[in-house]
Amino acid sequence: MAHDRGQNVVPAFEGWEANPDGTFSMVFGFFNRNCQEIVHVPVGPDNNVEPGGPDRGQPTRFFPRRAEFVFKVPVPADFGDRELVWTLTVNGRTEQAYASLQPEYVLDRQITMMNEASYGQRFGESDNQYPVVEIVGPAARTVAVGQPLELTARVSDDGLPEPRFDRRHLTKLMAGWLVYRGNDEHVTFDPPQFNPDLRRRASASPLCQGIEPVPEWAATLLSADGELTTTATFSEPGTYVLRALAHDIALKTAREVTVTVTER
Repeated sequence: MAHDRGQNVVPAFEGWEANPDGTFSMVFGFFNRNCQEIVHVPVGPDNNVEPGGPDRGQPTRFFPRRAEFVFKVPVPADFGDRELVWTLTVNGRTEQAYASLQPEYVLDRQITMMNEASYGQRFGESDNQYPVVEIVGPAARTVAVGQPLELTARVSDDGLPEPRFDRRHLTKLMAGWLVYRGNDEHVTFDPPQFNPDLRRRASASPLCQGIEPVPEWAATLLSADGELTTTATFSEPGTYVLRALAHDIALKTAREVTVTVTER
């Protein structure tokens, strides 16, 4: 049975990746059981990754339903048979995801594409590479409440995989700015932004009613020359992390900007 709100969020261990320097990256996602409620859980007792935490780069804002391959936590080459544990407590329920280097959990590009969107097995799809995202300007900024902050990212891609369906905006490269940490109710984007991770929800959540389809304007946020630009305005002081996400439907890349918002 589906619920609009009041349910918990389940952290998910997606698998591990081997890094060129001999270290490893543990990859996590989540499942927000709510159909409508966006959940905010600050880093701390109710949202922690250990050992080495509680802050290991995890999100604090959880949009409804499933999100795969959301963040990575590096572990040393000698991590061995130890475990990394992400703990989330939401609406009175505590859930944990246990990450380890067991061989059956290994990830590569093709496994990621298959899990993300059932891509990677047709002609040419296995050659697909991750989109490239570059933040224009510093990764840490300060702005006052009510003061507009311009954000620009440059995005490029290899053009793979080729769109499969008539509704090409559902399977093409898309990009958008989103609130990764902080309360999105206090952030306004101009022009409005769309999280490319949400485009699968319209067809992948049959139990949830009222999930809006992908808006046509979402496909136009990324300019022809690969620029993703918006202006963010904050209504409350605090620290926010804004993420530029590029997603070619099979693979995605994210880069963040940390914004310290002060009183006027």
